[in-house]
Amino acid sequence: MTAPTDSELAALARAVGAAMQGGGLHLVTVESCTGGYVAKLLTDIAGSSAWFDGGWVTYSNAAKVRDVGVRTATLEAYGAVSEATVREMAEGGLGRGGADRAVAISGVAGPSGGTERNPVGSVWFAVARRDAGAPRTDARHARFDGDRDAVRRLSAAFALRMLLDGG
Repeated sequence: MTAPTDSELAALARAVGAAMQGGGLHLVTVESCTGGYVAKLLTDIAGSSAWFDGGWVTYSNAAKVRDVGVRTATLEAYGAVSEATVREMAEGGLGRGGADRAVAISGVAGPSGGTERNPVGSVWFAVARRDAGAPRTDARHARFDGDRDAVRRLSAAFALRMLLDGG
C-alpha cells in the first residue's frame, strides 16, 4: 500500500466535512502518532469551523491522561498503542469536546520505537459516536509499511475513511 498523495488526503478530508455538515454533526480529533495531521487536513478546508470543533495532540502518556482522561491503569496494563487506550482517547475527546464524533489515533510511526507486540507501522484507531442512544465506540487496528511520513499519511487516511464508514 502506497502512501496517499496530498490531493487524495484533501479529497478524503472534504468528504468527511461534507458528511459532518450534511448530518449536522461536530467532530473532534485526539491524535498521537499523527501529531495533528488529521486536524490539519480538516482545517485546510475553508469553513470547517462549522463542523470541526478542534483536537488534541496527546503525544505523551502524560498528555493522554491530563488532556482526555485516559486512565493511568489502562496505559500501564495495555500501553499507549492498544485498543483500550485508543478507545479511552476517543471517548475522552467526545466527552470533553462536546462533539458528536471523535476520532483517535495511537501508533508507532517509526523509524524506531517498535516492539515485538507493536512493530513500527502498528496503529490503533477509534471513532466514538454520540447519537440518540448511548455513545458507541468502534476500534480498528492496522499495520502500515513505509517510513515515518508514509505511516502518518496512511494513518490519517485510515482515520478519515473510518469516519466515512459510519462516523
